[in-house]
Amino acid sequence: MKLEDIIKERSEGSCELCKSSEEIKMYEVSSPNGTTQENCIILCSKCIAQIDKKEELDSKHWLCLSESMWNEVPGVQVIAWRMLNRLRNESWAMDNLDMLYLDEEKLEWAKTTGDHENDSSVDLHKDCNGHVLQNGDSVVLIKSLDVKGSTINAKLGTVVRNIRLVDNNTEQIEGRIESQVIVILTKYVRRQH
Repeated sequence: MKLEDIIKERSEGSCELCKSSEEIKMYEVSSPNGTTQENCIILCSKCIAQIDKKEELDSKHWLCLSESMWNEVPGVQVIAWRMLNRLRNESWAMDNLDMLYLDEEKLEWAKTTGDHENDSSVDLHKDCNGHVLQNGDSVVLIKSLDVKGSTINAKLGTVVRNIRLVDNNTEQIEGRIESQVIVILTKYVRRQH
């Protein structure tokens, strides 16, 4: 039996955090022990997006941690601890965090990402007006830009279609202007509706 099948059977076909059965898939909680049944869990797309900071935290969604933090699967316990820490300014999350016990090894594992030190804010790619940008969006330049290392001058009002978000920098996107892919700062674009 494949690892994913074992994990799905254990989870009874629902997210091991919020119990949703929609858009579920296996999620690996990075561990020093490699890929095992203990660090692979079944999660829904909403939980994954918020854990991976691709979506704003919805504290109401995470009320499910009051129940799932008692799960015996170490990966679920670690994610519950991390998420409760990110939501620690909520009184219910602080109460749950006070009750949640992780042995020394699991606590060390939970702290490896540094997620517990961050607040609940999420770094998203946003245009000059604060609208969230997504891969594939079209944007309009709000300023004429000289492209470094090129003779291209991207003029004010130029529409850049099918942008790509730069993964490790929320202030940058990539787009094609005059058939050349360039990096554009998000503060110089406005999302086209």
